[in-house]
Order: sequence, then C-alpha cells, then structure tokens
Amino acid sequence: MAALVGLVALAAAPARAFDLDTVADRARRLAEQPYKDATDTVPSWLLGISYDQWRDIRYRADHALWRDTHSPFQVQFFHPGLFYNRVVAINVVGRNGVHPVPFSPSRFDYGKNDFASKVPQDLGYAGFRVHYPIKNRDYWDEVIVFLGATYFRAVGKDEVFGLSARALAIDTAEPWGEEFPWFREFWLVEPPPNAKEMTVYALLDSPRVTGAYRFAIDPGEPTTVQVECRLFLRAEVKKLGIAPATSMFFHGENTIRTFSDFRPEAHDSDGLLLAFATGEWLWRPIDNPRTLHVSGFQMEHPRGFGLLQRDRDFDHYQDLETRPDERPSLWITPRDDWGRGRMELVEIPTNADTNDNVVTYWVPETMPKPGAPGRFAYAMSWYGEDGGRPPGGRVVATRRDDGTVKGATRFVVDFAGAKLAALPADRVLRGVVTVVGGDEAAELVDQHVVKNTVTGGWRLTFQVKPRRKDPIELRAFLDEAGQALTETWSYTLLP
Repeated sequence: MAALVGLVALAAAPARAFDLDTVADRARRLAEQPYKDATDTVPSWLLGISYDQWRDIRYRADHALWRDTHSPFQVQFFHPGLFYNRVVAINVVGRNGVHPVPFSPSRFDYGKNDFASKVPQDLGYAGFRVHYPIKNRDYWDEVIVFLGATYFRAVGKDEVFGLSARALAIDTAEPWGEEFPWFREFWLVEPPPNAKEMTVYALLDSPRVTGAYRFAIDPGEPTTVQVECRLFLRAEVKKLGIAPATSMFFHGENTIRTFSDFRPEAHDSDGLLLAFATGEWLWRPIDNPRTLHVSGFQMEHPRGFGLLQRDRDFDHYQDLETRPDERPSLWITPRDDWGRGRMELVEIPTNADTNDNVVTYWVPETMPKPGAPGRFAYAMSWYGEDGGRPPGGRVVATRRDDGTVKGATRFVVDFAGAKLAALPADRVLRGVVTVVGGDEAAELVDQHVVKNTVTGGWRLTFQVKPRRKDPIELRAFLDEAGQALTETWSYTLLP
C-alpha cells in the first residue's frame, strides 16, 4: 500500500485545513531529502505490453469517483503499463478528511487481455481524468487528463484533445539532456453539489527540483485552469521552463515537403503567439525543420503567450479520424509580474505525426536558488476560435517557395481581421518588412501588398535573398500612414 499512501504519510485532517501551503510544506521537506525515483513499482511484464493491449484496459465507469454523489464532477483512473512506468499516489480531500483512493484490478475492464489475474492487488494508478457534463446534462465528458510525468491536457466544449501542457520543463534542448520531473502524489478536492470548479493539488519531484501545484479547473468554452506553483531546488538548475506546452507539427502550408501525404496539412498547433507589455503582438508560424531549432524571444513583464491552432478549415486537413481542425489552442496569462525573461520555442524534426515535436515555455532571467522557493501563478485557457487574440489583424497563412529571383525565397503572408476586411481595395497599405542584421544579412526584393478579394483580407508578398549561410530572422506587419494594423509576423529562414 506504500504507493497509495505516498512518499510522505498524510494523517487525516479537516478539508478546510488542506491547501497549497500544506503541499508546499511537503515539497520543501522533500527537497531536503535525497531524490528517490519510483520506476521499479510497475512489474516489467506490464511495461512490455503493446499499445493496443494497454489501450484495451479501461476503467469501469460505474466505479468512477463521486458517481453516486450529487457532484457534477466524476473521476476515472488510468492503469500503469507500457510507457507509464510509475504509479502515483492519489488522495481525496473531503468533508471527513484526506483519504487515499484504493486500487483494485476489479475496477478495470481488461478487454481481450488475459493477464488481469497477474496484476498486483495494490499496484496503484498511473494517472486520472476528470469528467464533467460540458456539452449537455446527461453525459460526463472527459475534460482534463493528468497522465505521465507532469503532462496534462484539456479541452473546451467544442474541441477534441490535441496539444498537452506540462507543469515544468528543466534544461529543455540543452546539450547535456533534459530532466523530466513527475507528479509523485495528487489530492482531489471533492466539489460540493452544483460546483462549477474542481481543485487538484499535486506534488512534483525530480532529481533537482520539487514543487507544489494547485489546479483550479473550470470546464466550459473555454475550459480554464488557474495554476499556482511553488518550486524548491535541491541543486542549481541552468534553465527552468515555466508553463510549458508541447504539440505536434508534421507539415503545414509553409513546409517544403519531401514526402507523400494525402493530407494538405497535419499539425495540432500552427503557431506561437506572444503578447508583450508594450502592446505588441507577435506571431511565429511553426515548422518541421531539418535539424533541431531553438528560437528565443526576449520579453519583459509578459502579458500572455500560447500555442494556437488558428487554421480551423477542415478542407486544409482532410483528416476525418483525428480532426486537427477541432484541436484546442492554449493561452497562458501570467497572474503576477514575471519580470524579465524570454520565451523559447523548440522545433524538433520529425518524419511522422505520432510524437510531439514542438515545445514552448517561459524562462525567467533570474532562476530560483536552493533554499529560496520560486513562485509562479498563471491562468490557462483551452479554447477553439481565436477570439480577441490579438485585437487587431492577424496572420492566417504563411507560404513560401523559391520565387522568381535566383537564390531567393519568396514569402506570401495572408493577414485577416474585421478592420482589415472593412478597408477597400484602393487603400494603400504598406508591408513593413525587417531583416534582423540588415543588408549585410539579406537583400529584400519585390515587396508588395494587395487586397485579397476572395477572403477579404490582405496579402503581403516579398522575396529575401540571403547574403550569408546563417539563419535569417525576419519580421513583418501591415501599416497604414504610420499606424500598425496587424500583429508582427516573425520567421527564421534557415540555410
């Protein structure tokens, strides 16, 4: 039963006494102890089963947590095995105190598998999912999942699951390798009848960092998650990634394809959007590079950032099975002043759409030190349509080819928005295109802006001819009489 009770024994206590401070105290004390992994808690034979075998193990809905109460939330659990080589302790915080959620193989339907009798009776769970009647009163939809390391993902009312979030990134894309923290223990706070929000606490652990997290989940369109965390370091870390998100980008309209795929595009997200304290909005289209590519964006007092799926036209995907056109966007809004730092976007080459190959996160300029806890709070919004992000014109497509000038690359960038659509075609808009490094880096040729009479938006076309074999950073936006009309388009032209 050790896996159920968790690393630090928790005596029953009144629910009102349990809060983030309770978990933070455990995280602080855990950071004072040597790190101890828990990858030996799942039998090796369970780790050797196939994906289809693991997927055939399903939690029985009639055993869902709070199914027989008046709570609008229900919770189901995941079975260890395959990729999920750790069990996590899961507790309920209720009116009568804090109690572990017991594990039993009888709570699962093992489908066609014949190994149910071999499963240890006290094995424990790999994770859980929260259900809520998000679409109608008669069906408890799956709205958020916590499974594997510190990964979790959610959906709004009108979306299907897509990109994932993580609690923390440690040394991502560094040459010595990334450290993956994991949630060692969870506490699920029982919601009262008619509640519209559910609270989850989590204890994070890794060789160099522990942490206490609070997630306040409010399902809807959008589904919002308020996150608070406190981090405690066992040893110094060069790079902490706050509010990380991971996604998949196989190919899009800006990809130079060297492979065959009936789908015009295949991705869970198509760009990174940043909102600066200055009022500027920046859009960076995602691509599938030939080699690992890391982009950094300096930001002070960030207003928000996120990985978005802007393209919601089914005809651009033609995928009836996975419906990329219904995948959610994820927007992060800091709830306090994060000061100086940078956003990083990591793009990893991939030859398939089966793995996440895009990661983004905020890196504070000043890292927390051992003995001095770091505190961060932010709101997550999982949603479909763009809404007011940004409030002005936005990039809706980026395309590129070899153009008409030898040695150059031609970019065709489409902008859209209500105010842009209202401008007649005889208005003169200017494309403000900047090459970081100036004329020494690249030459700009053949630049013009025209009204897109089909969509109602505006199209910027230009060609850029590199003068050296280095990555070329490009910026562009639409302007009229000195007034910016759109967000800033940002792109790295790789040699």
